[in-house]
This record gives sequence, C-alpha cells and structure tokens, in this order.
Amino acid sequence: MSARMKLLSSALLALLLSGCVSSSQQSSSQALEAARDSFQTVKENADVLRSAPKDVIRAGESLARADRLSSYWGSADDVSHYAYLSQRYSEIAGQNSALSLNQERAAKLELERQRLQLALREAKLLSVQEQSNWLEQMVSLVTSETERGLVMTLGDVLFDAGQANLNASANRTVLKLVQFLQLNPRRVVRVEGYTDSSGDKLENLELSRARAQTVADVLIDLGVDGQRIKVQGHGEGFPVTENASARGRAQNRRVEVVFSDEQGRLGALR
Repeated sequence: MSARMKLLSSALLALLLSGCVSSSQQSSSQALEAARDSFQTVKENADVLRSAPKDVIRAGESLARADRLSSYWGSADDVSHYAYLSQRYSEIAGQNSALSLNQERAAKLELERQRLQLALREAKLLSVQEQSNWLEQMVSLVTSETERGLVMTLGDVLFDAGQANLNASANRTVLKLVQFLQLNPRRVVRVEGYTDSSGDKLENLELSRARAQTVADVLIDLGVDGQRIKVQGHGEGFPVTENASARGRAQNRRVEVVFSDEQGRLGALR
C-alpha cells in the first residue's frame, strides 16, 4: 500500500511540474510575440530610426537573443526576460523619438515666432503713409463681405497636410493681419477652421479647431490681446466647393478670419 502511494504521489508531482512548465512556456511565447510586434513597429518607423537608433538596436539584440533561447537551449524564464527587455527598449525608442520630434517642432515654432516678432518690430517703424499702405494691402486680402462681416481666407497652403502648424509662407499674411488689428484696436476677430470631407469626421473637427487655434496663438504671441480673438472649428462643414477633386478639397481646407465692425460687434455664428 505504501509503495502504491509513493508511486501515485510521484505521478501527481510529475503532472503538476509538467503543467507548470507548459504554462511557463506559453507565457514566454506570448512575451516573445509581443516583443516581435513592438520591434516591428519601431523598426518600420523612419522617425524612430533617425532619433533613437541605439534603443532600436538594443531592442533587436534582445529580441534575437530571446529567439535563440526559445529555439535551442534557453529556459522559458530566460526567453521571457530577454523578450521583456526587447519590448522595453522598443517602448523607450518610441518615447525618445516622440520627445525628439516635439523638441524639434518647438524649436522650429520658436524660431518662426522670433522672425515674426522681428518683422513686426520693423513694421512698427514704418511711416504713417506706409502704415496706410499696409492697411490697404490687408483690406485687399479680404476675399468677401458676408452677413458675418469681412472674411479673410487663409488657404491650405499655409499648413502641411494633416498638420496644424503654420508654414513659413504664412508669415506675411499673419503680419498684415496683426498690423491691421493694431491699427484698428476696437475690432475683434473670430478665427474659424475648416477641412475637406476626407477622413474621420471627429478627427476633421479636431484638426479644424487646432488650425484655427494655431492662428490665434500666433496673433497672441505677436501682441494681439487674446480677449479680441475667438476660435471656432467647423470640420468638414460649410464647404466652399465640391470635394470630388483635389483642387476642390484644397479650397475647402482653410482658415477664415471674420472681422467685427468698428464697434467690435461680430456677426452671428454659423
């Protein structure tokens, strides 16, 4: 009876150990697959490869070691360990890349802001007659007079596709807008953003408002009182033409600046 019990206990212990090993191997396989997916994502991202190459290399080295261990002589714990290291290096690469891109973008925006401020200071030195010429040029940019008031359109060319950052080509237009508001301190503006119908409606709405806010932020950076600026995003609503052609979509991707009257009264919202 005692021998039977020992044999049964040994068999049960072997079964339990087998289950633990199987569970451990399954866990290491899942960790390895997750590491592969993470590494594939960063490896195919040109921005990550450019800004965080060392982290990508470490992720690849750790993944290769986990692969070797899983194929030949390594334990499940060793595979999980190096798979975890690979995934963490991939995550760190992505985070470092995002940080680098944000720093580059901030530096670019700061440089453009400084250039605009310099140009604005130079503009303040103009004579009264030259200031009047600036005002006439500004008025000539107003594309239409509607029930909402005078409306100036900033075209899609002033933004990169799908982005809310202003291009350097916007400088002259923005400076004239600032000058106009300085010469007319009682006027206020409503900055309205629009997109074409491509893509998700909610994302288009967010992009339209982000572009309008970018214009408003630049005006504020250049000395316009933020209380004089209102921001509105309309997404793909209120197109000026059909969206069936590339030209039509480009016309619909725009920011409109609506001017109040000389008493500071804005027309009704759309």
